[in-house]
Amino acid sequence: MGPQPVLVYDGDCAFCTSSVTFVQRYVRPRCEVVPWQFADLDSLGTTRERAEFEVLWITPAGGIHGGAQAVAKLLLHAGRGWAVVGALLTLPPLRWIAHGVYRLVANNREKMPGGTPACALPAGGRPGPRKPTSSSAS
Repeated sequence: MGPQPVLVYDGDCAFCTSSVTFVQRYVRPRCEVVPWQFADLDSLGTTRERAEFEVLWITPAGGIHGGAQAVAKLLLHAGRGWAVVGALLTLPPLRWIAHGVYRLVANNREKMPGGTPACALPAGGRPGPRKPTSSSAS
């Protein structure tokens, strides 16, 4: 792993991809951004199952934050006013609210703007090319 944190997201989900494109354009976090389908998950210290479940923020030291806390870490690393929002999302009760909102959005991402019916399918059932990972290769 390099000197920057890594944001791992679902590259097969149109909503996730649209969200990451927005974040890269407007928030501009200081990190590497990679779809889990093309990430070396073993070297990042995570699993396919976890990457399918939620967005991940992986620190250079190997710390893994998922879901709303991954978003909070991303905002913290973007600096400027975004860091204030990220810091707030790490504090109770906003942390708990953020978790609930994240799960609600993640569980309904096919209904979100930019989402497609493929976003609702389990990752193995989505159309598109796949890069085999060590956890899925037999």
